Amino acid sequence: MNTSTIIEIAGYVGSTLVVVSMLMSSVVKLRVINTIGSVISATYALIIHSYPLALMNICLIIINVYNLMKLLKTKQQYDLISVSTDDGFLAWFMAHYQQDIRNFFQNAETALSEADTAYLVCCDTALAGLLLGNVTEKGVLEISVDYSTPTYRDCSVGKYLYSRLPEQGISKLVYSGKSEKHEEYLRKMGFAEKNGVYEKFLAQ
Repeated sequence: MNTSTIIEIAGYVGSTLVVVSMLMSSVVKLRVINTIGSVISATYALIIHSYPLALMNICLIIINVYNLMKLLKTKQQYDLISVSTDDGFLAWFMAHYQQDIRNFFQNAETALSEADTAYLVCCDTALAGLLLGNVTEKGVLEISVDYSTPTYRDCSVGKYLYSRLPEQGISKLVYSGKSEKHEEYLRKMGFAEKNGVYEKFLAQ
């Protein structure tokens, strides 16, 4: 493979990343992937002496970096709301995100009717997450659904939620369901796995 072919492939890779970034639901992921694509595209443009294309991509890099810095410096303000499992707004939330919730939790359709405990997490006025489960013994919550909407799927909702649950009398979380996608998230959040059951003790 000669040098010109490699350069051309790099150009296609850069353009593809810029396009793929537009499909990201997470603003942070969009900015990061778009920046990587723009760096590759700008380098390609400079090599082939396409200066208008290079200038456009350099501008995109500056815009992305600026907005990323703003996003990282801005602390999201979350609120925790304890709701009844027969709350109409909770039912609407479950129905609205049913397909996405089902991607992580196969019991999504029955989880609401079987749960005795429910929490919603809001960011400003937007719904960011949901926790459903059953209190099996004092201070122990067995999770049936622990869901964050695509926009807030960066673990920040979970970190906030778990930091506030001790105020609600919850000292331990247990998840015994089967979901590879959610198990990966649980490991990131510090859950320990034992005999197929994930557990996390919450700091009081």
